[in-house]
Amino acid sequence: MIDKKKKVTFSDIAKYTHFSKTTISRYFNHPETVTEENKKIIEEALQALDYHENKLAKVLANGKTEFIGIIIPNLSMHYYAELLSQIISTYDTFGYKFLVFESQNDQAKELQYIDELMAYNIEGLIMISHFPHSEVLSHYPIPIVTIERESQYVSGVTTNNYSGALLATKHLMDINNDIYIHINSKLTENNPDYYRTKGFLDQCQANNLPYDLRLQDLGNGFEEMNAIYTSLFEDFERLYKGKRKGIFVCNDTHANILLNIIYRHYGHLPHDYNIVGFDDSSISREAIIPITTIHQDIKGLAIGAMEIIIKEIEATKQNKVVQHTYQRVEPTLMIRKTTHQ
Repeated sequence: MIDKKKKVTFSDIAKYTHFSKTTISRYFNHPETVTEENKKIIEEALQALDYHENKLAKVLANGKTEFIGIIIPNLSMHYYAELLSQIISTYDTFGYKFLVFESQNDQAKELQYIDELMAYNIEGLIMISHFPHSEVLSHYPIPIVTIERESQYVSGVTTNNYSGALLATKHLMDINNDIYIHINSKLTENNPDYYRTKGFLDQCQANNLPYDLRLQDLGNGFEEMNAIYTSLFEDFERLYKGKRKGIFVCNDTHANILLNIIYRHYGHLPHDYNIVGFDDSSISREAIIPITTIHQDIKGLAIGAMEIIIKEIEATKQNKVVQHTYQRVEPTLMIRKTTHQ
């Protein structure tokens, strides 16, 4: 009988099962080559011997780490934090582990982090951050999937941001505002978030609505963002005092910052302020006043990205041509307490 306190080797398993070491090696590294009957015998032996797999040895043997890299812009945005959590939670389903870097929107850091991840022999990369361009990403020798960013040369998953913007603006129209305001960064057409602005603009122009488009740098980190939104609030107070303001904000984190500024100023949310966010991240539900928002299926985005990247990893292992996939998820409107009838 094998001493269970001793490290169990392939030789021990082979002796216990009366299989060759080659068969045991194939079970761990190429299980598809082992019959179901023999797999069951080996699995029973592993349990009896209290075997604990040596992951490092497996990596050295077959070069596969079962790691996927993730580069994310920041964790101060509730959407990114929730998306990362959803991706990590897929471990039980897909069996892949993750190495995560936070880039703080620094392009040089992102390139550095990709090189660092490649040195760890990751099998795939999920890019949530906005740099580098997908043409650059396509030259890396591993499958790469993007989420909510430009993906012309690689696979990508995104929300239908244009349709979400139409829903947000239509809701603000339905509750009758005097001025329609959209706050976002100044983006190019290859960024999916650009279509939040385009949807708002198209809806306003098609319905001859008076609008104020605020496209500018919205800062990084709470202090900077809070200062920018305080300045925007002061502008709205000066320009549109007494008018019903329908404000479509680019995401829930920013919508919550604006909401808090207004609430601190008035002690409540006045009837002439109507705020719609985008994401349906946790902050929209946990805010001092729950925020009306556009629901993105964050879990669906995470699972969609994982399904695509695993399919591409398997194709790469079999030396097949990788067919890039682009998946778009439809949003819905979530009406809460920051819009007044």
